[in-house]
Amino acid sequence: MASSHSFALDAIGVIESDYPDKFGIPRQPGLALDARATLVLAPPYNDPLSVRGLEAFSHLWLSFIFHQSPERWTPLVRPPRLGGNAKVGVFASRSTHRPNRLGLSLVELVDIDTRQGVRLVLRGCDLVSGTPVVDIKPYLPWAESRPEARAGFAPEAPTQLPVCFSAEAEATLAVRSDNESLRALIIQVLRQDPRPAYHDRKRKTGDARVYGVRLRDVDVRFCAHHHENATTFEVVAIV
Repeated sequence: MASSHSFALDAIGVIESDYPDKFGIPRQPGLALDARATLVLAPPYNDPLSVRGLEAFSHLWLSFIFHQSPERWTPLVRPPRLGGNAKVGVFASRSTHRPNRLGLSLVELVDIDTRQGVRLVLRGCDLVSGTPVVDIKPYLPWAESRPEARAGFAPEAPTQLPVCFSAEAEATLAVRSDNESLRALIIQVLRQDPRPAYHDRKRKTGDARVYGVRLRDVDVRFCAHHHENATTFEVVAIV
């Protein structure tokens, strides 16, 4: 029986992250640990009393809104892990196109800044800048870690592909103060193959198509090199 109830949700804060665009964001949290993010709590939730005791926890659950997804849903979706072709039920997936557009992300809590309001410094975040967060809960490993659980069509972490840098890209990185962390972030994002799942992944060697992903304040342009059954991503430019 369908419920006639509706609920209003207030955003308790907003995410500021290294991901200005949703393209390229890892499809799960914790896969790009060099991604910087901050949850800035909004009034009246930015009272330091609201986070008293939170420093005792290393990880948090964030409930948020997929605010850049269309306000529509379908009962069947195409998970990227299935190549973007096979369909499963929306409730058997983590698709962003879901009723109420609610998401859940497990992130590492690095620091709590209460000098002006409340800012939670996070690690391993997979959220685009501007994402509204509607709730925070501490992660309890004894209650929520189930290594024996079945993982359906995604039983293992995604395959990680090698990433290399052109001389031009290396030169751009060399003059930046965040050289090491930006390099690590680029590798962590690209090695998971951020290309759309529906694109043909079996292009011939030397395919000249160049993709772009925005990270921090730069556009990272990369291409794929295919050698027999192996794929390597080359960062051709950072602009």
